[in-house]
Amino acid sequence: MQSLFHSSQSDSVTLAVRMRPGKIEEFVGQEHLLGENKILKRAIDADKIVSLIIYGPPGTGKTALATIIQHKTKAHFVRVNAVASNVSELREILKQANHRLHQGLGRTLLFIDEIHRFNKAQQDILLPDIEGGNPILIAATTHNPFFVLTPPLISRSLVCEFKSLSEEDILKILKRALEDKKKGLGKSNIIVDKEVLCFFAKVSDGDARRALNALEIACLTTKKNKQGFVKIDLNIAQDSIQKKAVLYDKDEDGHYNTISAFIKSMRGTDPDATLYWLAKMIYAGEDPRFIARRILIAASEDVGNADPRALQVAQAACYAVEYLGMPEARIPLAQAAVYIASAPKSNAAYEGIEKALEDIKEGKTLEVPKHLKDTHYQGAKKLGHGEGYKYPHSYQGGWVKQNYLSKDVKYYFPKNIGYEKKIQEFLKQLEELAK
Repeated sequence: MQSLFHSSQSDSVTLAVRMRPGKIEEFVGQEHLLGENKILKRAIDADKIVSLIIYGPPGTGKTALATIIQHKTKAHFVRVNAVASNVSELREILKQANHRLHQGLGRTLLFIDEIHRFNKAQQDILLPDIEGGNPILIAATTHNPFFVLTPPLISRSLVCEFKSLSEEDILKILKRALEDKKKGLGKSNIIVDKEVLCFFAKVSDGDARRALNALEIACLTTKKNKQGFVKIDLNIAQDSIQKKAVLYDKDEDGHYNTISAFIKSMRGTDPDATLYWLAKMIYAGEDPRFIARRILIAASEDVGNADPRALQVAQAACYAVEYLGMPEARIPLAQAAVYIASAPKSNAAYEGIEKALEDIKEGKTLEVPKHLKDTHYQGAKKLGHGEGYKYPHSYQGGWVKQNYLSKDVKYYFPKNIGYEKKIQEFLKQLEELAK
């Protein structure tokens, strides 16, 4: 089978590498850092880069940005991968950087990919020279630098977080690859169905490299038809990325119906259905932070005080999602979702706040009783503030009967289930004491 690419291009260079942007105007995504008039774009345009630590998920443009800076800067550019580097190589790079500066040849820009692979000793070697401004460090990592890099190195650098690319960003990159006649597939007779590009954009999880690799594999492994075209359909696309297409449109019914089923399965105490709908969302590429937020809401709205630990478990899952990222984050998400689904349920706190909000919205706002008003300012006592207030800890059991509202109203009705049963019993005991 003949190569689909122009003969001047090396078959060993992947489409993802060839399609790296050569200038900042071609960069897709990260508008919060590289949009018009944003500080990082201005620094690159003016060739006034300071030491940077760029972190974010794979395929979001970290290496691509370093390449753009390499083409733009007048500084000497050195590229190092932390996996293959060592202390002696670092010392030699720093020595050469100082030599170039003293010879009037300008500063050095040092790009270190996967810097999280460096141990503390390797990071410490960089500190004196980075602090002196030569070399200028550009470090890329998929890990949160505040967990994997030393505080002194972080304090000497501008930390920039790259976000996962949106489906629209991935689509733009894929279309550019198909149209580009110099670096991409523009000179090849390739027909790609629109649903294929959307599928690649969905399942690539915001990773442009993964999407481009899948497109390239699909093109390289598909024979031309009788008309001389390479036609990529959904079946070929699924084989190329080894992932099945799932009906799950993030802006339409697939998204809303699935998340609705997930929430109702947790509320309905069905852990098996909960895991199925969770798996569907994960497989389809749903944002794990969105899932974690829904679990957090369910922990409070549907479980509530029937099991107060549910909120702690859900909150821990939210933290784990941010710290781990996918695919590992699927595990704490599953743990939290199953905990919520299996926990006793009470929406008493939720119903209580809704009723209280409704009363405030529709009725007259109650004034704070005088004995509850603030007394921590001069003249408060002259106004009678705090007069008659009973300090609960001064009484047996840490409780005393007194009014905390200017009218008798009840919002919280604890249910006879789980831990809330204990709350119910405790409040009843207080009612008896009041009598």
